[in-house]
Amino acid sequence: EENLKPRVQWLKELGMNGSQVSKTITKCPMLFGRSLDENLRPKVQWLRELGLDDSQVAMTITKFPNLVNYSLEKNLKPKVKTLQEHGFSDTQIVRVLSAAPAVFSRSSSRWAHRLSVLQASGALKSHSSCSFLTLTDATFAARFESA
Repeated sequence: EENLKPRVQWLKELGMNGSQVSKTITKCPMLFGRSLDENLRPKVQWLRELGLDDSQVAMTITKFPNLVNYSLEKNLKPKVKTLQEHGFSDTQIVRVLSAAPAVFSRSSSRWAHRLSVLQASGALKSHSSCSFLTLTDATFAARFESA
């Protein structure tokens, strides 16, 4: 209970309703082992700095609470940087983060492979969203690797 109350309160302060808090806790009980000041708040601040508003932050964490378990320096920031280096705007990155945050659970090598395939085929320039990150391996291969 010592860990529970402050985290539930924090989730509510993010703008989550009771149902979202319950869903988040059920999906990610590890949340209660994370430090508010050293882990959770810095990740939320980073999401805000990327351009997510408070409702998008709450929805992103509700959809994929494990996002707050990933390292900012070793996982999240490098992946965002990779997208930026391939020409994706902050608006596009915010869109994928808020719509499909689970793509950040995919390996960096998977991201690199997909970006490489799209770049080699010239499809990267015409791909205005990051939706290719959400495709299954089979669907991605059928759409882009057999062309």
